[in-house]
This record gives sequence, C-alpha cells and structure tokens, in this order.
Amino acid sequence: MGDEDLLRSLAPQVLGALVRRYGHFDAAEDAVQEALLAAAVQWPERGRPDNPRGWLIRVASRRLTDELRAEEARRRREENAAALTPRDEFSAPPPGEGRAPSEDDTLTLLFLCCHPELTPAAQIALTLRAVAGLTTAEIARAHLVPEATMAQRISRAKKRVKSSGVPFAQPDHPEREERLAAVLQTLYLLFNEGYTATSGSSLQRAELSGEAIRLTRAVRRLLPEDGEVAALLALMLLTDARRPARTGPDGDLVPLAEQDRGAWDRDAIDEGTALVERALTSRTPAGPYQLQAAIAALHDEAERSEDTDWPQILALYRLLERVAPGPMVTLNHAVALAMVHGPRAGLGLLATLDADARMTEHHRLDAVRAHLLERAGDREAARSAYQSAARRTASLPERRYLQARATRLSAGNAG
Repeated sequence: MGDEDLLRSLAPQVLGALVRRYGHFDAAEDAVQEALLAAAVQWPERGRPDNPRGWLIRVASRRLTDELRAEEARRRREENAAALTPRDEFSAPPPGEGRAPSEDDTLTLLFLCCHPELTPAAQIALTLRAVAGLTTAEIARAHLVPEATMAQRISRAKKRVKSSGVPFAQPDHPEREERLAAVLQTLYLLFNEGYTATSGSSLQRAELSGEAIRLTRAVRRLLPEDGEVAALLALMLLTDARRPARTGPDGDLVPLAEQDRGAWDRDAIDEGTALVERALTSRTPAGPYQLQAAIAALHDEAERSEDTDWPQILALYRLLERVAPGPMVTLNHAVALAMVHGPRAGLGLLATLDADARMTEHHRLDAVRAHLLERAGDREAARSAYQSAARRTASLPERRYLQARATRLSAGNAG
C-alpha cells in the first residue's frame, strides 16, 4: 500500500483516537490534517515509520494539545477558567498506545459527518476531509470551487457538528437506522458526482467515485448483514464497471447503448452481481439500493444493448417508484416504459414532471425528452429539446454531446 492510500485509511483511526480522548471534534480534525500533511512531506524523505498510526497520533496529539493549551491560556486571561480538561465520557487509551477500534471509528465518523442538520453538500465535504483524509485543496479541486470557498463550507460544517453536542459514539438503534440512511445517501451522492461530474471539462472524476467505493466497502465490513449496504456497494461496482467505455478517445460522452461492452470491467460486474444476489436474499426488506442494483445488474448482464431485459427493468422501476418515489426515478421509469411500450408512452410519463419544481431547470428532463421525441420521429421538437438541455448542463462533455445531437437533427432536416 502506498503512502497516500495508507494515510487515507489511517485518517479516521487517528481522528477517532483524538476525539474520544479530548473531544473537540473541530480542533482534533484540524490537528489530524496537519499530521497527514507532515507525513506526506516527511515520510518520502525519511522513510515510513514502523508504526505509522502511532506516529500520526503522536504528531496530531502534540498539535492538538498545543492548540488547546493556547486556547486555555486565552480563556484564562479572559475568563480565569481552565479549558483543557479531558471529557469523562471519552475512554480511549492515551494517544500513542497500540489499540484502537479503527473500523468502528470509520462508521462513527461517517455518522458524525452525516449529521442531519448538515446540508448534503456539507456532509460530502466533511466526509471527504474527516473520513477520507483529503485536504481542503483536494476537495475544492474535485468540486471545482475556490479553496477558500470550500474551507468556509467545511468550517461551517464542523461548527454545526460542534454546536449540536453530538457525542463521539455510534447512535442508539433507532437513530442509527435513521442516520445510516444519511450515510448511504452521502456515499451515493459522492459516487454519482465522481461518475458523472455535474460541471467542468471532464465527464468523470474517478478519485471521487473511488473514494465512495472505498468508504462503502468499509461500511460493509462493519455491517456485513445489511442488505442495503451490500446493495449500495453492488450498485457502485456495477455502474463503475462501465467507466472505461463511457468516453471516447477525445473525452466525449458515449451513451450506454453505444458503448463497447468488451471494455467493461468484468471483475467488478461479477463482484457486484454476487452482492446483488446476496442482498436480495438477505433479511433486509428490499430497499431502493437493492432495486437500483438489480436494475444495474440487468444492464451489465446483457451482452448487447438489444439483449437488455427491458420488461424486467420496467417492473423494477415500478416497484422503485412505490418504495422510493422521486423525480429522477420517474425520469428513468419513463425511459424503461418507452423501451417496452414505445416513445409516446414514455413521453406521457415525462409530462408528469413538467410541474415538478425540482426538475424545471435540470438538463436531464430535456435530454430524455429529446431522445424520446427523436425516437418518435418528431425531429424538430427533439432538436429544440437537445438545445435546451445543452444550455442547462454545466458539464462540458455532456454539452458537446447534446449539441452534436441537435446539430445532427438540424442537418437531417436541411437535407
């Protein structure tokens, strides 16, 4: 394992050790980031220490205690009160000792970073920093925003967690079930942003989807019997398996029906399919990730696009709309409906989304409508919808693809 991968895997372990002993999540997280940066600079020059985790805990602990002592001195001057008193409820061994529930720390930190008071954007940013060990600069580059903007977002998120008073411990069972849904949703959003970037010059950001898969694997190790956790990992693997074929040599988007399926990652498909089968036979009632993973498996199992089992996919989308209704589910349901009963049937279902405020500015509604209109033979309406979709997306590869479709229809009309 390289230094970068090792540091990312150790980040939640080190942060967990510090937070359990000292509390002060925000200050502890800053100290861990400084220790990770120190390791990234020093280890290549001096060699990796024999106990990398212990080294990081010692460095982070020194920086945290220095900060807390400085804060204590300031408060003494201002309030004449001591501030550096370890919390009684934290019972971890002193930093530097060998034992630590490292895997439990990963899940505990995920629960903490996915606090329901945080926005989804803040949950993702805080998860990437505290659990994945990415720097603020790396997260900012991944989201195509200035580093100062991302720093403010993360700072606000940490302050919100601090003010909430949530202890560093896994929540009890009822709250855990509720918060686990937020954890899985955060990992799902993180994967989607990596698989299809919402803005920028690249269609994909493999570093984000890769982190989502790594973190979901960690959650699965902790909750091996949970069918939805297994299904989310399966969904990611089955979707990411297509990544090598999603772009052409020039980086342009290649739609699913036109992809070279021989370039798909068969190992990821095999692993994902096996996970889906186990998830669907688990004691967990079929949830949205299990249904989405089953749909992804049907796509990946088809040797050719025309071999896709669309009737079965349509049945799964109908069930998904009952289990987890939402505009994006309806959008995909419309595609499946069109593949089974024709484009006009799909367009009829799409029309139900026209009044949904969540979709009025989303480019995918126009993009799907354009595709179905083209299949229905209404070339002029399809061209207009492609142009509208192109204007609304911030992804340059998607914009080029949509504009090319509109241009092709214009040329056909001219002929």
